[in-house]
Amino acid sequence: KEQLRILRNAFKAFDHDGAGWIEHADVSSILEILGQKLEPPAFCKLAARFIEVEEDVGALQNELKEAFRVYDKEGKGYLTVATLRGILHELDDKISNQDLDSIIEEIDADGSGTVDFDEFMQVMTG
Repeated sequence: KEQLRILRNAFKAFDHDGAGWIEHADVSSILEILGQKLEPPAFCKLAARFIEVEEDVGALQNELKEAFRVYDKEGKGYLTVATLRGILHELDDKISNQDLDSIIEEIDADGSGTVDFDEFMQVMTG
């Protein structure tokens, strides 16, 4: 995850116009800055893996958006802590109340009793 974050930040730094793509030379520069010197075949393999990861992340985010929408029945943009507790218990019926309390305390640090989509993503993706 950390490597992906670093690459994403480097990509954004070189994507000056926000087009969503950068030149091959810029990719080479990024890799050199990160201490990587790749020949074209190795670069192609790396690029293919990065694209797969991005597609997987996008698909996961879409699935989680849909799940959030299903649980946010009134469309308020947040879930109650009680709803999140139920979701986590559905995912792992062996999870202890103490573990649930710890997770919820970490996610709902302000004690509002609600969890927005970003917080939901954080708890669901670790």
